[in-house]
Amino acid sequence: MSEKPTYEELEKIIQELKETLHERNMFLDNIPDHMIIQDLEQRVIWANNGAVDSVGKKLEDIVGLHCYEIWQQSNESCEGCPILETMKTGKVKERETMTPNGHAYHIYGRPMYDRKGRIVGAFEYSRDISELKRAEQTLKESHDRFALLLDSLNAAIYVTDIDTYEILFMNKYIKNLFGDRVGEICWKAFHHGQSGPCEFCTNDKIVDESGEPTGPVVWDHYNPKVAAWWEIRDQAIQWTDGRIVRIEIALDISARKQAEEALRESEERLRTAGKAAYDLIYEWDVAIDTLEWFGDIDGLLGHRKGEISRDINAWFDLIHPEDRAKLKNAVELHRTSTEPIKYEYMVRHNDGTYRHWNDHALPLLDDKGCPYKWVGVCTDITERKRLEEELLRAQKLESLGVFAGGIAHDFNNILTMILGNVSMAKMGVSPEDEMFDLLNEAEMASTRAQILTKQLLTFAKGGTPIKEIASIKAILKGSSSFVLHGSKSGCEFSIAENLWPAEVDVGQISQVINNIVINANQAMPEGGIIQVAAENLIIDDGNELLIKPGRYIRISIRDQGVGIAEKHLLKIFDPYFTTKYAGNSIGLATTYSIIKKHDGHITVESQLGVGTTFHIYLPASDKIVAEKKEVKLIKGQGKILVMDDVAALRKIAGRILEKLGYEPEFAKNGAEAIRMYKEAQASEKPYHAVILDLTIPGGMGGKDAVNKLLEIDPEVKAIVSSGYSDDPVLSNFQEYGFKGMMPKPFTSQSLSKVLHEVLQGEKE
Repeated sequence: MSEKPTYEELEKIIQELKETLHERNMFLDNIPDHMIIQDLEQRVIWANNGAVDSVGKKLEDIVGLHCYEIWQQSNESCEGCPILETMKTGKVKERETMTPNGHAYHIYGRPMYDRKGRIVGAFEYSRDISELKRAEQTLKESHDRFALLLDSLNAAIYVTDIDTYEILFMNKYIKNLFGDRVGEICWKAFHHGQSGPCEFCTNDKIVDESGEPTGPVVWDHYNPKVAAWWEIRDQAIQWTDGRIVRIEIALDISARKQAEEALRESEERLRTAGKAAYDLIYEWDVAIDTLEWFGDIDGLLGHRKGEISRDINAWFDLIHPEDRAKLKNAVELHRTSTEPIKYEYMVRHNDGTYRHWNDHALPLLDDKGCPYKWVGVCTDITERKRLEEELLRAQKLESLGVFAGGIAHDFNNILTMILGNVSMAKMGVSPEDEMFDLLNEAEMASTRAQILTKQLLTFAKGGTPIKEIASIKAILKGSSSFVLHGSKSGCEFSIAENLWPAEVDVGQISQVINNIVINANQAMPEGGIIQVAAENLIIDDGNELLIKPGRYIRISIRDQGVGIAEKHLLKIFDPYFTTKYAGNSIGLATTYSIIKKHDGHITVESQLGVGTTFHIYLPASDKIVAEKKEVKLIKGQGKILVMDDVAALRKIAGRILEKLGYEPEFAKNGAEAIRMYKEAQASEKPYHAVILDLTIPGGMGGKDAVNKLLEIDPEVKAIVSSGYSDDPVLSNFQEYGFKGMMPKPFTSQSLSKVLHEVLQGEKE
């Protein structure tokens, strides 16, 4: 600071200032800001009305006072005071200060010089900025709250220059995501993973031709730099400085995208599963009544792709009329019900036939617990229905087994007595005698009765076949010709020259052919041609016939009759079903049972007014057909034990055995037979053979008796006899310890043949 002026000099300077300021006082006094002139001691020399009024005193009361005496009424240090700094440095100084009464001032200090250039004081200009400060504080608090709000959002918010992409603002979310890297290059490089703007960031999407903002643009984008999906809302707005800027709000939608992708993959798997499976998966949208099928619905029902409408009302047109009302009621019920859908109904195929479907669906519920969609599976159960029909048919046949089997057994016993007596009578009559012919006719009638008994057993229980290697060609020609003898119809044969043989029960298979040919003849009242064909066939795995793969003989019998209605085809093998005015379908029921017992299969196809064709599939055999020999009466000798519970049968068997040269003895049951066999062994007069009846009511039968006899004599020569030709013991007698078998009824010739084979150990 320069040398202080004298008082006289200072008075002179003040006087000069007064003269200089006099002209400006009126102007300066009208300025509300504070204007004060201080000397080097910071004592007031002059002040305008704004300064005087602010302290509530007169000018003469404050002149000569120290500045702190005016504003703070204290002698505190003036360190940092802009007026003091101005007088010390000779430079203009300014600062903001707060008075004890809460007023904020902006103080401006400027040095004052005398004519010699010495600093003689300072000019203080101060403005009350309290309102401004309060406004700034309010604005700051508002800004802080807004910034806190933006920083708390789980979204990236940023403002960039619309042309240069300079970042003008970004929230904390972006800073946390990218850290210091966000300032290195343009935000777009981070967000879009590229150095320049993407196709969505062009200005023409958010501003018009004049540069004015238009509507927002929203899009999804994947950013590989942060491996995230974003939903971006891009819009132009006017910034605080008046220029147009771009504001973008980006939401991380990776979780949503993952959920959408998972849903898409789930739907794709659903579609793939629907295509891969014969079952159909569907979605029913309750609001718009559409069916979305996951699978080839068109192909399964024989239509071209896209031909079947997805409208649920159009779907009703494909439902069988008997099921349509039921299904419509179910649809209306399940618009609000959440109970699972479980229905069976028939759907029309493009060829006019109906398929049986099982429909099972579960609801998707909204937040109110109401179904908005149903997801279901439709399964074609036509084949299952067919199998159920076959099972029911088999059960019907089985239910008659016990009753019919008992009748057949008793009838065979009666026939045995008749045939035995007839054959005995024939032994005593010369073939040239008329009586021989009468007896022969009686024997033939009994044989036909035996065939009827076999048919009854086969119908009732299937009758276990007594198989032999046979020529199917011979059976076809013999049976067909015999049935059609004297009728208006005839047969045309088409049989493969090298047709394989089959191991069958000749009587039962002949009966099958008889039954089908009889039906064919009856279907042509005016006569016609019945075509009988047979061919070799190899059936592979996965065949539609549901039979084991292998070599088969297929027999086809086709007529030109009235045909069978489609609705009756599944019932024709039922024992009580018939479309005829006379008779019933016992023949076809028997046919069905016989074929099943031969491990074969039978199908039928028919068209009204055209005719019917039956296809029979029988397993072929690798063995050679044995040459048939005439059964002769073979005499022998030896002691024979006959066990049977019927006295009349024991009597006729004894007569036949005596005529053949044997010595018969008799037992009524298995226990008696075992006792007698032991006694004969001990007496050194053993039995050469035993004939055991398989079934003894209330006593031991042949099956148990032979086991006891084998314990006594492992070499026992036992023959099993029964009126139950379906019993597996007859078909597989060796497995049960027997050396031979003789079904009832039997003749003298058949009994002599079996005894000869068992006793001599060789076959005739």
